[in-house]
Amino acid sequence: MDKKNYAIILAAGRGTRMNQEINKIYLPLKGKAIIGHTLEAFYKAQSIHKIILVVSPGEEEAIKHVLGAYPPKKPLDLVLGGEERQDSVYNGLKSLPENTEIVIIHDGARPLVRPRVIDQSVHMAMKWGGAVAGMPVKDTIKKVNSQARIEGTPDRSRLWLVQTPQTFRYSLILEGHKKAREDGFLATDDSALVERLGKDVYVIEGGYDNLKVTTPEDIAIAQEILGGRGKE
Repeated sequence: MDKKNYAIILAAGRGTRMNQEINKIYLPLKGKAIIGHTLEAFYKAQSIHKIILVVSPGEEEAIKHVLGAYPPKKPLDLVLGGEERQDSVYNGLKSLPENTEIVIIHDGARPLVRPRVIDQSVHMAMKWGGAVAGMPVKDTIKKVNSQARIEGTPDRSRLWLVQTPQTFRYSLILEGHKKAREDGFLATDDSALVERLGKDVYVIEGGYDNLKVTTPEDIAIAQEILGGRGKE
């Protein structure tokens, strides 16, 4: 069987910090739901063959409504998410067939990702096994204790803000998730699960505009970015 590259897009979130009762991915951004922009980037990425959209239990009809408004341009399946983000990714991984070569994991609330970043991350994962998008930090970072006292200043030249997409060979990321489940280990991103296997993960530039929409202010920023792209 021919090898395929799958995208797992996480849409099983909540609107807590957005001060909304609905999942933030359904909020409008330049006349289209946030998740609609995210999906469009993956439709345009030539390296992606199929999309797995992970949604919260009970939101199946809501996401089908969105997909009805923006019909998928690539094969797309829905998978139910879990209690934690890590559980949702694992549910997506379990749904993939054996001929999966590369898996790219992305936050549904990052609608500004560029197709070229998606394709580059797949290329790097094929070459090295794992690649994550990010950007070098601009500000000085301080390490502080629980009383807010500064304990140190890390070398900024070696610090990156990590984003998604995070992309891996299927066998590698599946092993990382299975090991984490066995150990009861919970991480804030998928790269950490591969790192703890002792495997290398490389970073690529995702762009400072590849923001995660979390607060109402983020929507205003995303509006401005999309408006500027329309002039490119």
